[in-house]
Amino acid sequence: MIKGISLLAASTVLLAAPASADIVCEWVDFAQAIQSAAAPPSTSPRSPEQERAQTRVALAMFEALNAIDRRYETYLGLEIGNSSASQDAAAATAAYEVLMAQFPSQKTALSESYQITLETVRDPAARDAGVAIGKLAAALALKAGGIDPAAMQLPYLPRTQPGVWVPTQLPVIEPWFTAFKPWILERADSIRPGPPPPLSSERWAKDYDEIRRLGGKESKERTAHQTLMARYRITPHLMPAYRQVADAPGRSSVQNARMFAMLAIINDDAILAVSDAKLHYDFWRPITAVRNGDKDGNDATAADAAWEPLIATPNHPEYPCAHCITASATAEFMKQESQDSPPSGVRVATQSIRLAAVQSLPSWDAWVKEVSFSRTLGGVHYRFSNEVGEEMGRKVARLAMAKAMRPLPRTADGKSR
Repeated sequence: MIKGISLLAASTVLLAAPASADIVCEWVDFAQAIQSAAAPPSTSPRSPEQERAQTRVALAMFEALNAIDRRYETYLGLEIGNSSASQDAAAATAAYEVLMAQFPSQKTALSESYQITLETVRDPAARDAGVAIGKLAAALALKAGGIDPAAMQLPYLPRTQPGVWVPTQLPVIEPWFTAFKPWILERADSIRPGPPPPLSSERWAKDYDEIRRLGGKESKERTAHQTLMARYRITPHLMPAYRQVADAPGRSSVQNARMFAMLAIINDDAILAVSDAKLHYDFWRPITAVRNGDKDGNDATAADAAWEPLIATPNHPEYPCAHCITASATAEFMKQESQDSPPSGVRVATQSIRLAAVQSLPSWDAWVKEVSFSRTLGGVHYRFSNEVGEEMGRKVARLAMAKAMRPLPRTADGKSR
């Protein structure tokens, strides 16, 4: 944690007007749009500084709002501030300052939108106090969660025999990707799972056969609905579900800011952990395994030399499943934030199908199961990899909920102790 910074020598006893209902959601959405607009060409290397920009935005907004309406433990060390400060100005300033630092090429769009937000705050004193708090929160967020200088950054070395050709495109997991300082975990390998099943085992043969039958491009056993779900779940869009929770009656702005900040750090650490495990085990993808099924030493696996997966195989090792760890980590936290089975369902959308309606699922656990199975139906992950990824995600979320941004005890009049 970063040592606390004093915002004001003394806070006024007046209470600020609450932030507009969806100021946090609006700036989370806007931050994602800014990052998309600033994205370099696919051929350009990614920036480690920008990799965690969305998390820093969410953390900055949480710290700013929590300084005004203290309900949770601070993560970055920001002390209690002026309770009469504008929450809208604080949240918008926190997000704006982080985005300006991370995406200076988007200065015009950021400045215009920030000005529009500040113009809605009619009280100059409250606005100025909110701006000051937002700037302090952003400064702390920009210093957090960077690359650990002590972590080794080793380039990926394809495993091959001298003189034998292998595909020449390196994995999308950059050498610096597992060198980030974790938000919650002690180290990137803190929850590294055991190895995948031996190729000689019954479990390997069983899961190999399942993906060969159901995950192939020309599968005759996969239903039309399963084919659609394999495509629908490639790139999930969960803002409909998040807005459903954020817009619930009685929710405060700091609750919503905490929700997005917790989701961000949980997912960052989940990706950190799964990247470590993938690079450690370097396990083969189904497109390689099925085409070489006669060479794995298991008499129960038959090769299919022309087999192709339904969806494109991600360019990194297979084990464990990354979609599965992020889905289960998200669901485990959201079950605490709302409940496993919201009355109107869990509303999820997709970015992988250009025109697609929002889907409603009965529960967060049901969504996780569909995400996991979709990776097998798509021909890119074995069932055992899905199960391990799910368990890793639950571990990350539970650790985060036990350690970070915990609710503070409240007095009878609703104030934090």
